[in-house]
Amino acid sequence: MPTYPKKGTPTCKSRLSMNFQHSVLIDASPADIYTLYADVVGWPSWDSEVQESSISGVFETGATGSLKPKDGPKSRIFFTDVKPNNSFTVQSILPLCTMTFEHELVPHGLSTTATHRVLFTGLLSSVFGRLIGNSIRRTLPETMLGLKRAAESNCRLPKIETD
Repeated sequence: MPTYPKKGTPTCKSRLSMNFQHSVLIDASPADIYTLYADVVGWPSWDSEVQESSISGVFETGATGSLKPKDGPKSRIFFTDVKPNNSFTVQSILPLCTMTFEHELVPHGLSTTATHRVLFTGLLSSVFGRLIGNSIRRTLPETMLGLKRAAESNCRLPKIETD
């Protein structure tokens, strides 16, 4: 019979990962927001923490690019899962750690909930989680507000006619 850890006991997986997320409701469609995501070179226009970003080729699963944060070194990024108007995931490989950024769009009528999730996995996830993750966690709400402002100023919601 297998033995399981007692409730509240850290497991190997929990010790080797760290994650956090932030969501915001945006008065725009998933397609309007996804347009901002697909314009990788334009990310610095709504994310003040990104100094420079690029993509080699088309915004699709398997693409590669680079990202230079405001206060960090330029890193190679891998687009590991891209679903048009729904979500995309980018990964960056660090020593003994993978940093994953998940971006998810969930429609709610004429609005959309955008969620950005950051995960650190691997042997040094707790180290990079503290070195890099704490700064990202602090600035993620402002990044989400930047996305909200950009999407709402760029979109054209349908007019609702009244009698």
